[in-house]
Order: sequence, then C-alpha cells, then structure tokens
Amino acid sequence: MIRIGIGGWVFEPWRGRFYPEGLPQKRELEHAASRLTTIEINGTYYGSQKPESFARWHDEVPEDFVFSLKAPRFATNRKRLSEAGQSVARFLDSGILRLGRKLGPINWQFLPTKAFDPEDFAGFLSLLPPEHGGLRLRHAVEVRHESFRDPAFVEMAAKRNVAIVLAGDSDHPQIADVTADFAYLRIMGTREGEPEGYPAGELDLWAGRAAALQEDGKPAGLKHVTDTARAVEDVFLYVISGHKEANPAAAEALIRRIG
Repeated sequence: MIRIGIGGWVFEPWRGRFYPEGLPQKRELEHAASRLTTIEINGTYYGSQKPESFARWHDEVPEDFVFSLKAPRFATNRKRLSEAGQSVARFLDSGILRLGRKLGPINWQFLPTKAFDPEDFAGFLSLLPPEHGGLRLRHAVEVRHESFRDPAFVEMAAKRNVAIVLAGDSDHPQIADVTADFAYLRIMGTREGEPEGYPAGELDLWAGRAAALQEDGKPAGLKHVTDTARAVEDVFLYVISGHKEANPAAAEALIRRIG
C-alpha cells in the first residue's frame, strides 16, 4: 500500500482550514485519520510518551490506519551510536506496542553533523531488532550528512532490511537507493501561495515516484548511490516542514492521485 500523511496533527493554523470550524481539539486526530492514511508522530523524538497515550491513539483511528514514530533523540544524538542500547530498549518498552498492527516504521533521525562511521553505524543497526514483543518492527534511518552517500552504507542498511529515508526536496543529501521491503519518503517543499502546497505537476511527479517504488524500485529523477533497485511492498510518504499550513492539502492531493 502507498500511505501518505503529515507530521503530527496538532497545529493551530490547521484549525478552520484542515479541521472544520468548531471541531473539538480532542477529535482532531480522529478527523485527520479519516482524511489521511498515516501520520508521523514527532513527540516521541523529544521525550517519552505514556503507554496510555499510544493506546488512546490506537483507538482513535480506523483499523487500517498506520502511525510511524520518530525514535528518541537520546538514541541518535550521541557521540557513539553503538552505545545506544539502553536508549533503544527504553523506547521499545515505552508502550509503543500498544499501537499493535497500527505501528508502522520507526524513523531514527540523525543530526546533519553526524558523519558516517562504518563500524559505529553497523553497531547501531545491530541494536534495532526486527521484532519486539511478538510484533514486527520496521526501521528507517534518516541520515543527513553527505558522507553517508557511500555504497558501504547502502549495503549495510540493505543487509538488515533497514530503509534509508529519502529526503525528497530539502537541503539534506538524497539517497534514493531501496534497501528494505518498504520505502520512507519525507518531502519538504510546500510553499505559500499554492493552495495544495505544490503545483499540480510536482504533485503528479511525487505520486508517480511513489507508484514506481512499488512497481520496480526505480523512481525517475532521484539521486542514487548504487545501481541496485528492488520493488517494495509499502511506501510511506510524509509531507513535512515547508509551508506547514498547506501540508494536509498536499497530502490529500497526493492521496487522490494514487487512487
């Protein structure tokens, strides 16, 4: 499935624009989940969430809805990544399993200053289990330093079925190589003056790229590190940052294009 959504769901400028006037704030997640097919939860990056919160989020969205989670910065913003075992374990035991089958990929995001250290990064990837508590886990790594444009990194991620987050249209290095059975895209180019965030042609382009990832793993016009390609089962595409007011409209426009 191609799933498309936004980052978070609490943003005051969306009220009266994406959210109907008068909609109670406690029903905003319910409304967003009725219009989108996935949401990336950002609060997990900044601090621990209560198990009860994950359970409530699970209950407020449809059965076929999926959340992705940004992993805690305490695990990724450190000198030695291979020493993050306790932080990783605390996060996995923090209640995320309460999401059940609505738990999608976990995005491990790194600082733009974090360079590729092959031995240390391999040690970090070894800390990411493919399952936990009987639930399958899907991991994605969002690296933002040019040194990661290295075939050794791509091969390392592929061996562990870890996706490399594709930075669609930001200043971060773009690595479009498919290294897992799913793809994780974050596009950040929405702009003021465009009712749907992007011109129609750009929305067509991103919808086509998402479809190509499912068909043969070879979306056009993106930067790869290696020549390898593989089709994926699922695509997760998030409209993030940019002109944030328009991000829900852009996500909905992409959903209409993929049918």
